[in-house]
Amino acid sequence: MPLPAPVAPAVVLHEDEWLPRAQAHAERAARFAEPFVARRNARKKHPVEDFLFTYYTHKPGQLGRWHPGAGVALAGDGAAERLGWKHYRALTDAEREAAGVRERTPAVVLDAEGYVAEREETVRFSRVILSGTAQRPAQFGCFGLHEWAMAYHSEKFGIRHEYLPLRLGAEGTDRVVEESRIRCTHFDAFRFYTPDAAPRNELQPTRETQRHLEQPGCLHANMDLYKWAYKLGAAVPGELLMDCFELAQRIREMDMQASPYDLSDWGYSPIRIETPAGKAEYVELQRGFASEAAVLRERLTTAIAPLASLLP
Repeated sequence: MPLPAPVAPAVVLHEDEWLPRAQAHAERAARFAEPFVARRNARKKHPVEDFLFTYYTHKPGQLGRWHPGAGVALAGDGAAERLGWKHYRALTDAEREAAGVRERTPAVVLDAEGYVAEREETVRFSRVILSGTAQRPAQFGCFGLHEWAMAYHSEKFGIRHEYLPLRLGAEGTDRVVEESRIRCTHFDAFRFYTPDAAPRNELQPTRETQRHLEQPGCLHANMDLYKWAYKLGAAVPGELLMDCFELAQRIREMDMQASPYDLSDWGYSPIRIETPAGKAEYVELQRGFASEAAVLRERLTTAIAPLASLLP
């Protein structure tokens, strides 16, 4: 069976085009990364703004590194540095000639073939999650109860955020859990439930069933667009990575406002999901985030299409 043809760059950007984009990306990332690093050095915590750096594995320095994405070549002296970056290669003579890049001008592009050979499973799984989630109907009846389930019977198990008080106290928090229907579809939220809360969830998500349960109304599935963006690394344009990051940051804020924790000292007013008005507010915000996430999910799927075409 013949091997697929290499993916030639569809676009070549010169330094006056791509250096400003790289600089803008670095500044955009620094708005979030620098305060986090300063807090970490001072051994301080923030229940909202730290989350994307502590729960996810992408480091602040990595966030500031801009990539053009698959199929886009960079030309100019500044591009030479990227030959030392993982998954980049120099343009071939034929590619340089076709793109009109001068003979001595450095020019690099994502090594799509090498990338897929090394990260085939990442590409496959991300495509399954992205496409599968997009095709399922959104559910808007969870009301953020996953955070409450993580604090259920806190006097027995403790709470994840030990420096935050419970808005309704331990007994009030337990009562909300016991009087609610809990149907979380997201494994990476469910796995943090307390042992007494887990049986109360109508579903029992696992890593193996994740590809079948993820749905586009879920706040955590939509936050995880950031995870898929950074896991796909140099294959994803930096602007898309930051769009996913910033959406995840806003979702985290809403997620914690709807949680059982009292964040008034941090300047956040609660979304009282234990009341009808709070439930309505939660669903309205959740629907808005789902709409934004649907656009980003499609953009991610499009971004990795050149890699998908190389899968064996």
